[in-house]
Amino acid sequence: METTIFDTALGEFGIGWTDAGVARVQLPGLDRPALLQRINRDDARSGEPTRAIEAVINRIEDYAEGEAVDFSEVPLDLHGVPVFNRRAYDLLVRIGWGATTTYGALARELGDVTLSRAVGAAMGANPIPLIIPCHRVLASDGKPGGFSAPGGAESKLRMLELEGVSVGTPAGQMTFGF
Repeated sequence: METTIFDTALGEFGIGWTDAGVARVQLPGLDRPALLQRINRDDARSGEPTRAIEAVINRIEDYAEGEAVDFSEVPLDLHGVPVFNRRAYDLLVRIGWGATTTYGALARELGDVTLSRAVGAAMGANPIPLIIPCHRVLASDGKPGGFSAPGGAESKLRMLELEGVSVGTPAGQMTFGF
């Protein structure tokens, strides 16, 4: 796997890819040494992005600037990802900009609402956040639920706010980004 890091309006991202597609994304929130260590784990190494990966980087930069971006057609390399997780991710990539779902709704689509915790575990293990938009999955009560990226649920809320989604705000109230 080859990797690179790049700056956006949200901070530095990391991306890893293989010939099959994007295999890893690291969201902003780590300092540069930690970001490099995390994106280059498991024998990954710094590389020069292909044109296809450069196009994905450009889309991520656009997303960070608040543009509605669709990542659903980005080729992914999910080699080594458990089958259940892949099934959950296949459903999740259809949830577009500004839309959300719940852990329970995904579990029902996977065949059994009792799989909600397994869906949560799959979201926590997502190797390609943003492109596989795990930030768009909420708890059944409309609260954000967990988020394993740097910054935790606060990062999730910031991403949703960027997309125009207000989580947990009573109708008629505005939220401010400060």
